[in-house]
Amino acid sequence: MIEANQTICVQGLGFVGFAMSVAIASVKKDDKPLYNVFGIDLPNETGNARINNINLGMMPFKTTDENLLNTFEDVFRQGNLVASSSTDLFSKADVIIVDINFDVNLKGSDPAVDFLPLKKAINAIGEQMRPEALVIVETTVPPGTTSEIIYPYLLNLIKKRFPEISSVNLAHSYERVMPGKNYFNSITEFWRVYAGINSQAAEKCKGFLKTIINTKKFPMRELKSTTASETAKVLENSYRASNIAFINEWGIFAESVGIDLFEVLEAIRLRPTHANIMQPGLGVGGYCLTKDPLMGIVSCNQIFNINPTDFEISKKSVSINNQMPKNTFELIKKSLKFTQDKTVLILGITYRQDVQDTRYSPSLKLIDLFKENFKKIYCHDPMLNSFDSNEIIFEKRLPNPEKFDLIVLAVSHQEYKDINYDIWLGKFNGLLVDSNNVLSKEQISKLMKLNFNLKIIGRGDI
Repeated sequence: MIEANQTICVQGLGFVGFAMSVAIASVKKDDKPLYNVFGIDLPNETGNARINNINLGMMPFKTTDENLLNTFEDVFRQGNLVASSSTDLFSKADVIIVDINFDVNLKGSDPAVDFLPLKKAINAIGEQMRPEALVIVETTVPPGTTSEIIYPYLLNLIKKRFPEISSVNLAHSYERVMPGKNYFNSITEFWRVYAGINSQAAEKCKGFLKTIINTKKFPMRELKSTTASETAKVLENSYRASNIAFINEWGIFAESVGIDLFEVLEAIRLRPTHANIMQPGLGVGGYCLTKDPLMGIVSCNQIFNINPTDFEISKKSVSINNQMPKNTFELIKKSLKFTQDKTVLILGITYRQDVQDTRYSPSLKLIDLFKENFKKIYCHDPMLNSFDSNEIIFEKRLPNPEKFDLIVLAVSHQEYKDINYDIWLGKFNGLLVDSNNVLSKEQISKLMKLNFNLKIIGRGDI
C-alpha cells in the first residue's frame, strides 16, 4: 500500500532522471501530490546547472514535448520537486531510483566497463538510506550487475550501520525513455519490465511503479530475476541496433543499383511480422544503441567469467553503425568535386530528431570526415543554443542557403521537415543531400521538378 507524502529520491538528473522526477512528482491522490520528490545530481558544473534550473522552474533541457513542459510547470507550482546535490537526502527516502550514466569503454579488442563510478553512486545511497527503503535501478547495466555487484555492495554498507539487517529491498526496472515529442508519455504511458532481488523487493517495486504508469493500458511484466530484467533492456536495444545495421547494407546496395529502398521498405512493412523494419540514414547515435549491444560481452568477461558466445552479430552491428556516416561522405564525394574553397552547411547536430542530446551523434562523425575537405563548415540545430568548436561555425538562425556549395540534412527535426525547400533554397545551385529521411515525397518531387541537385541516402533512383 502506497502512503501519501512518501519521499522519493531520484539519483541523476539527466534526460531520464529529470523526466522521471517530474512524472513521480505529478502523481496525485485526492487532488493532492502523492510524493515529495528530491532530484539529486553531482555538485559539478553540469549538475549544478541542472539543479539551479529545476529549482527556478526552468527546463534543464530543450524539448518539443508540450506534455512534459506543462507537467513540469504544474509540479513547480506545487512545490513538491526539489533538486539538490546533497546525498544526505537519501536518508529521508522511502524509494530511491538510480538514473546515472554507465559508460562502456569501446577501446581495445573487447569492450569493458569501470564499475567504480557506479559503486561511488551506490556508496552515496548506502551510507544514508534507511534499511527498509526500496532502491530501483533504472540505469542500463550489464546483465548480472544488480545481483552480483550492487546488491552485495549495498547490503554490506547498510550492515555497517544496521548489523541485524540480512537483506535489502533492491529491484531493477529499466527505462524506455524516448526524448522527443512523446518524452513524458514514454514513462507514464508505456510498458514496464521489472524484477526484484527477492519477492518482497519485486512487490514493492510493482506497487510503486503502478502509481506512476498507466498499467491498465500498459501492463507491467515481472521477470524471475534482476539479471533477466537487465538482459531484456540490453537485448531489445541490441535487436534495434542490428536491425539498423542490416538495413544500412541494403541502403548501399539500393544506391548502387538505382532503386528506391524506401519504396521497397514500404512494401515489406505491409507484412505485419515485418512492420518494424528500419530504414537507411546517417547513422546511430545517442547513449543506448551505441554501447548497449556490447554489454553481453562485459557481462561474460567482468561479472560471470564465462565465454559461451562471442556476440559476433552484436559487435558487428555496432561496428557497421559506427561506419554509417562514412556512407554519406562517400555519396557526397561521388556527387561533388571536393576543393578547399567549398563551404558546407550541416542541418542537425543532435543524435535524434527533436532532442537536445548530442552524445555519439553521427553528425559529429560526419563533421570529422568533412574537416580536411572543406574550407568552412557551418552547422545549425534548432535544439541547440550553441556548439563548442573552434573549427565549426554555429548558426543560431537558419542561414541563407545560397552561400553554400553543399547542404546536408542530417537530423529530421520537425523544423526541417516543415521548411518549404523550393522557396527557402532560392537560387541555391550546390548539392543538397538528405541523409536521414527528412524530405517528404512531395518535397522531393518539387525539388526534382525544379532541377535542384539532390541526393538521398537509400535512393539510387535519384
